[in-house]
Amino acid sequence: MNLLDLHQQIEIAKNAAKEAGKALLNEKDSLNQSIFSSDKDIKLKADIEAENRIKSILEKESSFPILAEESGKSKEHLDETFWVVDPLDGTANYARDIPLCCVSIALMHKMNPVLGVIYDFNNNDLYEGHLDGEAKLNEMAIKVSGTTLPSEGILVTGLPNNTDYSDQALLGMVKDFQKWRKVRMIGSAAIASCYVASAKADVYKEFGTYIWDVAAGAAIVNASGGRAEITNQRDNFQVDVHFSNSYILD
Repeated sequence: MNLLDLHQQIEIAKNAAKEAGKALLNEKDSLNQSIFSSDKDIKLKADIEAENRIKSILEKESSFPILAEESGKSKEHLDETFWVVDPLDGTANYARDIPLCCVSIALMHKMNPVLGVIYDFNNNDLYEGHLDGEAKLNEMAIKVSGTTLPSEGILVTGLPNNTDYSDQALLGMVKDFQKWRKVRMIGSAAIASCYVASAKADVYKEFGTYIWDVAAGAAIVNASGGRAEITNQRDNFQVDVHFSNSYILD
């Protein structure tokens, strides 16, 4: 894709993210209703409504197919360029009035995130970034941190709903935590990515999250001078991620 196309598409994504975020904020009383729950997961009316609004805009203003968290693929075989939508990343936070949740929209080209928009609607913060362009927060350029050692850094991580909670798995996680100055779990992969991109944290890593949670963040981290690695993609779109300031690569 050429740069002109990305400029056009990012404006479409920003418009869709802001429309969905405005609804999630202003209509929360009606949208914060559970439609599904399990031991480790919850879905709200908000997830469905926000996704419908985003898809309506993308389908009207763009010709690319869509992979969305709630409704899946808009066509059986996605083209080499397609949208990835997480209408509400941090649903459990939203449900409990923890202001760490957002709308996340990415554009993929040949399975690489080339454009990302993340709208932290509680704080009215819009993060964006695209291939060959600088990352921005509310139209101001952002850059990753210059921290070089885990012992001086902040790690953001999480436990996806299908995480291995065995003693052995959790012990391995704790041993990794011991290398870091501070560790944070905030319940939103997309916001964690933005924190790396804007130097609030130094590394975000997680195993078994989903592509719609992290695709937009990957584009923004790369545009901010960081390094976003998405590996081990499964058929159900689960992935492992390691997003860093590019100095800490453990």
